[in-house]
Amino acid sequence: MGSTPADRSAGEASWRWDGEDEGGTTAPADVVSGGEDGGGPRPSRRRLLIGAGALAAGAAVWGVSRRMSAAPTEKLQPRPLPSKLVGPEPLWVYQGPEPMTPDRLNGRLFAPAYVTAKGVRILDPASGAVVGTVEEPALRGRPEDSPLIVGAGRLFTTSTGHVDARALTGPAAGWSQPLPPELGERISLFGSDGAQVYGTVESRTDTRGTLFAVDVTGNGLLWSRPFADRGENAVTVLPIGGRLLTWGADPTAGMSLVDGTTGRRLWTTAGSAPAWSMMDQQHVYLPPPGAPGVQALRLEDGAPRWSVRPGPGEEWRALPPLSDGYRVYVPRDNGLITAHEAGSGEQTWQCQLPFRLDRRCRPLLLSSALLVPGPAAAGVVAVEAEKGGLSTIFSDTGPGVAVWSVTSDGTRLYAGHDSTLYCLGELPVP
Repeated sequence: MGSTPADRSAGEASWRWDGEDEGGTTAPADVVSGGEDGGGPRPSRRRLLIGAGALAAGAAVWGVSRRMSAAPTEKLQPRPLPSKLVGPEPLWVYQGPEPMTPDRLNGRLFAPAYVTAKGVRILDPASGAVVGTVEEPALRGRPEDSPLIVGAGRLFTTSTGHVDARALTGPAAGWSQPLPPELGERISLFGSDGAQVYGTVESRTDTRGTLFAVDVTGNGLLWSRPFADRGENAVTVLPIGGRLLTWGADPTAGMSLVDGTTGRRLWTTAGSAPAWSMMDQQHVYLPPPGAPGVQALRLEDGAPRWSVRPGPGEEWRALPPLSDGYRVYVPRDNGLITAHEAGSGEQTWQCQLPFRLDRRCRPLLLSSALLVPGPAAAGVVAVEAEKGGLSTIFSDTGPGVAVWSVTSDGTRLYAGHDSTLYCLGELPVP
């Protein structure tokens, strides 16, 4: 039977809804414009530039709420706001105390989140006010962008012999689920598909380790099984459909697709350690073995269906594709995006972006457009899904050096870079 996170202390994050800290203070001061307290939902561009005086107060509140070991005399200086915006009037602008690291989120969180190397701040989607903070800094020896596993409005972590969940959004409850002692105590989590959270656990007596799935609501262990002796010591969670991709250090063992609800292997194909993976209702998409590009494998049995590879004289690598079920959109590191029929792989259009792409540029697919974040000076561009037309939807003048990020909670669109996050309004924005 699971216990609540409050019953456990080892390895826990510090989570608190605003208003529950000492004195009952709330902390919306980092919202520098917009929202109900900002004089209306559609601030003028001039109002976007007048909140710098509130930043020092907001930084001080964060310094208290995150309870880090900063020196008592440490002061966070306010930073200048962008002097010019191109695109729709933001509903609000949130200025954080340190740069964002959005790549830390592994899974989807249906709320605006300001993610940094030290944790997560959950923002109110209507006003940008901070409604909750969680301290989950990168573990010692891990990089600052080490993953934060999220799903179904919860953040998943581990303590000795337990999988722990903390509610981030909505009415979701926290829990702490012990695993059977015979499985071991050293737990690693790989991801969540919104229904299950997946991980491995090791014991002193079983060097292979055990793959397992736990229900995201805390209703217990769904299944567990030992890793295969060959070809199964690494796991990635595919974004939909309750599927896992496993592979091992031995390239001759290939990769396997695993049913996330049962742990059963569905099929195995050639390949090892893919740089990325993606799936839709028809295919699993992976880099071709030993070559750049993308290949589509049939979801039912792993049989190759089609592939896109560099032609003679071409040098590029594919980044993780996106699919709406009808077309598959393949971003390339040279800044070219191509659209392909999902069933046949036939190319329907191509669009050359004004900047190159890398793994930090994580596009967002909406119903009518592909939104692609670029470097700080480039902003966010929209590529029309039907014909590939290109337009810039939002940019600012900085300051900043980081690549933009773009996300949605299903209702509103958010974009930002460095330490500034904008709410660009309700969908569809382009």
